[in-house]
Amino acid sequence: MSATSHQQHHRRRRSYAFVAGAAALATAGALAAALPATASASSQKHGGGHHVSRYQDVQLLSFNDLHGNLEPPAGSSGRVTELQPDGTTKTIDAGGVEYLATHLRQAREGEKYSITAAGGDMVGASPLISGLFHDEPTIEALNKLDLDVTSVGNHEFDEGARELARLQNGGCHPTAGCYTDEKFTGADFPYLAANVLNEKSGKPILKPYWVWKKRDVKIGFIGVTLEDTPGVVSAEGVKGLKFKDEVETINKYARVLQRQGVKSIVALIHEGGQPASAAYNYNCDAPGAGDGISGPIADIAKNITPSVDALVTGHTHAAYVCTIPDPSGKPRMVTSAASFGRLYTDTTLTYDRFTGDIARTAVKSANRVVTRDVPKAPDMTALISKWNTLAAPIGNRAIGYISADIPSTGTESPLGDLIADAQLAYGKELDPETDLALMNPGGIRAPLTYAAKGSEGDGVVTYAEGFTVQPFSNTLNLQDLTGAQLIQVLKEQVSGTNAASPKILQISSGLTYTLDLTKSGADRVVTDSIKLNGAAIDPAATYRVAMNNFLAGGGDGFPTLGQGTNDLVGTDDLTVLEKYLTANSSATSPIAPSAADRITVVR
Repeated sequence: MSATSHQQHHRRRRSYAFVAGAAALATAGALAAALPATASASSQKHGGGHHVSRYQDVQLLSFNDLHGNLEPPAGSSGRVTELQPDGTTKTIDAGGVEYLATHLRQAREGEKYSITAAGGDMVGASPLISGLFHDEPTIEALNKLDLDVTSVGNHEFDEGARELARLQNGGCHPTAGCYTDEKFTGADFPYLAANVLNEKSGKPILKPYWVWKKRDVKIGFIGVTLEDTPGVVSAEGVKGLKFKDEVETINKYARVLQRQGVKSIVALIHEGGQPASAAYNYNCDAPGAGDGISGPIADIAKNITPSVDALVTGHTHAAYVCTIPDPSGKPRMVTSAASFGRLYTDTTLTYDRFTGDIARTAVKSANRVVTRDVPKAPDMTALISKWNTLAAPIGNRAIGYISADIPSTGTESPLGDLIADAQLAYGKELDPETDLALMNPGGIRAPLTYAAKGSEGDGVVTYAEGFTVQPFSNTLNLQDLTGAQLIQVLKEQVSGTNAASPKILQISSGLTYTLDLTKSGADRVVTDSIKLNGAAIDPAATYRVAMNNFLAGGGDGFPTLGQGTNDLVGTDDLTVLEKYLTANSSATSPIAPSAADRITVVR
């Protein structure tokens, strides 16, 4: 698309009516049954005798969990898995807003009815180019992408509701001020937060829904985030807020939209599931594919009113385009486009002008790869260059050296070991009696990659890379826990709220135990196997434990960590990692990936 035609599209999009409330997002699915035989011939007469088709295809482009990844994400975070016709798989490099913009603009060409929606976590846990500037660069990029609407995600609350309101409405940051001479104007698109209420007023903190209109076609969007947001965000970030049930909220606002005459409805839900395959193009509706998706979104989808026509989801960073039956038993599209801008979902919603509803049997959807073999969008290149220039003095500083990629995935990851060891070392600086460190896996946002980036050399770890790994600015805290409490914490990894989706803590050197996946619930952690420096944990003894403030507050489903005593608050976790890398690596003696053998896994 030429620059001129893109600007015309932008102006045209802004002319769409914002109806009070209403949400927007994309739908997905591979429900490709044909329209009724008479559909293509059906038409109705408008004023002046003009005939239009009864059925109007509306393009819905959607993505989720961008997390401020403006530049192509590195390592495994920048690849997707593609299933081949012969059953094998291959990986494809993907992502980067310069390429995402080109793909979206090409997809819109020739489409007179096109909506672009997102499923939350557009910002938060972002790389330095965005996170250093409180994600203003990402909002600018999303404006240029012509995003129409998005749900909030849990990471939109990392800095609290006031900062989210600033991202929506604009203005300089309250403490950091303005970063450029240009005033930050905020998002051109509405953030939808139907189930996030102000505790005092009981009202949604942002619009609960939004209606997209063009000529006689109107589609409503309802946006929610996961009800458990307080369990995955710091207490300060959700202070004064109440998070309501996703199904109850969506069903409530679906009735509101219907009373306003809006019959076509898409739910943007920042909650997701796990598909049976990691391949983005896996057909989870194929015979023998089973349930297709497991996890929270499966139950949510089965209970949302049939008046909602499609679900755009997120949060789990998985890729799927599946159908799940609604309460009436009718298949309904449920989609997710992985994360970091590596994919987008292209859905066709067929609008029936006679009924004002979506003809669900004609909905078809597929995930598309944001490949890097297309021209870069010049406006995005300029945006990245602008913010990189401002970030360079901070981001390009070398903080350490590695001998190979240090992965961040797996039950126990080499990067998890490295971070836990760094926290233990810092803990001992604060208090020599510190015994061990625990790190939540969700706080490790990317791997460390060996290959050179830009002007840095192979194996150099820059501050920008460290920021991408640990962007939350959590403090490192020390707490006293009894041995009994420590054992309970390890069991909480696989029980309670973490029973269905275990959260395996990354542990420092010296702590070992066995995780027996043939068992269920808390029994998966073998109590007799838990040892510190070769000695069994004494339930009656007191242990000094280092962890970030999120865990120290009982976050991620670890209530026992919220019961620690004798708190001592240290510096931020990125500084802790930087200190460790600087002290323990050099160009001639880089850090090698660990064997990741502290947790023995029995399958």
